[in-house]
Amino acid sequence: MVEGEGVSLGFFEKYLAVWVALCMVVGLLLSQFFPALSIAINNLQVSGISIPIGICLFLMMYPALLNLQLAELKNLMQNPKPIIVTILSNWIWAPLVTAFLAYFFLAGHDQLIVSLILLGSSPCTAMVLVWGTLAEGNQEQNFINTSLNTITIMFLYAPIVSLLTGIQNIQIDRITLLISVFVFIGFPLVLGYVSKKYITRTKGETWFLEVYKPRVGKIAILALLTTLIVLFSLNGNVLIQNPGEMVLVSIPLLLGFAIVVGINLFITKFAGLQYREAIISVIIGSSSHFEIAIATAITLFGLGSQAALGTTMGLFWEVPIMLILVYLGKKLNHRGFWKKD
Repeated sequence: MVEGEGVSLGFFEKYLAVWVALCMVVGLLLSQFFPALSIAINNLQVSGISIPIGICLFLMMYPALLNLQLAELKNLMQNPKPIIVTILSNWIWAPLVTAFLAYFFLAGHDQLIVSLILLGSSPCTAMVLVWGTLAEGNQEQNFINTSLNTITIMFLYAPIVSLLTGIQNIQIDRITLLISVFVFIGFPLVLGYVSKKYITRTKGETWFLEVYKPRVGKIAILALLTTLIVLFSLNGNVLIQNPGEMVLVSIPLLLGFAIVVGINLFITKFAGLQYREAIISVIIGSSSHFEIAIATAITLFGLGSQAALGTTMGLFWEVPIMLILVYLGKKLNHRGFWKKD
């Protein structure tokens, strides 16, 4: 993606839902005709973590964390209301709604419950920049919110996941959870900040935004798709024998999206926000950081786990839902849903 006016979805981003579906099919076919391939890849491990998948997960995370803009945080108090609304959604009602629905619909499927909690507790810091631009929202607010999310997820993600899983005594390795946060957020965050500083100083900000970021963004998507193929190849037999699990986890996912989006729409309306601020709050407050959710699920439960598949289904549904939300926001604005500019 390229920041600024006129940003649009690239070819891969525009059809991401299609690529995800194709990767699911390819993975399922591999599981039936070349099962040894994905198993051999997964056997390249260090301390239970697949090295190839670890590299892919890092390549997924690093481009997202290049979006951190500490300089934007100084503008936080100029218009705090939409920022506060978004933070409340990201860290209170989105995790709570997701956890409640997971416990209600997925009782007895602990790994699927954890997968939804991982998704609901991870505010997005990457694709929302594209969704916000397509919706013609306030991009300064978008940068502030994503930068704030990048910092807060370091400190809040593990405690909230631990709290919500602990309510029903679902056992997870909390030390591994903390390690996941450090490896998949902390390390890429530091590397992203340092490399951004170095590149902008040596090559200039224009080259960084228009050349470097789009290139690593494409690598991130390829890494994501590679991970999905391996995920579904390892789980192919389980899915083919139990297709109901994909439907089962999709029910609370879709219902959760609908509820959280609805809450955010009406809160932004009653808070008196104008469209450009309101739509950014709704988009960021309703989306998930599926990269960290997938990475954490794989680290906690393994590449061939139900938790990994559950977070993958979150990605599958989020892309079309966010595009629908962009369209819905524009329609509501034309009908005067929010305060006029």
